[in-house]
Amino acid sequence: MIEIENLTKKYKKITALTRLTLHIKAGEFFGYLGPNGAGKTTTVKILTSLAKPSSGTARIGGCDIIATPLEAKKLTGVVPQAINLDMELSARENLMIHGLLYGMSRSVIKEQTEKWLDFVGLLPHARRAVRAFSGGMKRRLMIARALLHTPAVLFMDEPTVGLDASGRRNLWGLLKRINKEGATIFLTTHYIEEAETLCDRVGILDQGALIALDKPTALIAAAGKVVVDVYGDTGLQSHFFQDRRAAGTFAASRRETATLRDANLEDVFVKLTGRRVTA
Repeated sequence: MIEIENLTKKYKKITALTRLTLHIKAGEFFGYLGPNGAGKTTTVKILTSLAKPSSGTARIGGCDIIATPLEAKKLTGVVPQAINLDMELSARENLMIHGLLYGMSRSVIKEQTEKWLDFVGLLPHARRAVRAFSGGMKRRLMIARALLHTPAVLFMDEPTVGLDASGRRNLWGLLKRINKEGATIFLTTHYIEEAETLCDRVGILDQGALIALDKPTALIAAAGKVVVDVYGDTGLQSHFFQDRRAAGTFAASRRETATLRDANLEDVFVKLTGRRVTA
């Protein structure tokens, strides 16, 4: 569904993406993980025709994003990181404008609006001005808007940023339902638990380069399933082991304070780069 070959993006002296190659299957829930500034948003902007690559190619559903951008856009829905709803309009009016921009008939827009507002739990609030919505409600409305024209691919750039733990988990359930409906989801995030919970595969991006790509469980297993955190004079040092017995033996041998825990995707990133995803 998404085919990226040697994609590079340069801004004057800064290289935001370096020869990114990535293939994502139809129906896949793909997570794009990395710290702020790694190049995640740049990738999404290129794939949604908001920015042009310096070199390389990309296709959405077989449509070249440079040669046939309009055809590619018809196949995609976008939930950007920044909330860009019209606050003075109602939820229903926001969706109406979106549908008209996509060339949908008013009858189809009305039908789809009812469907997706109900899907995201906002149908009782359809006539309310968006300015009165909570942060979580605004995020759900943006998802309904992105789904209005029934896209094959949904791009989501940090969709849960700014939400509390409860709101984030509620949104996770909604995204899982959307994926089960058949949509391919491309999710950028720096929340480790979010990627582990939702994604079939994860790509880890660092300084514009893809440094790891696999299922979350496979990436964790490759790094080490158990971590021993040692707190010494030089700060925190993490050591990786494949089983708890070896980890326990190592921890018992240390004079410093040592704790055992299960590894996660952030540990994978730390092992690969020496710094944390949230840095």
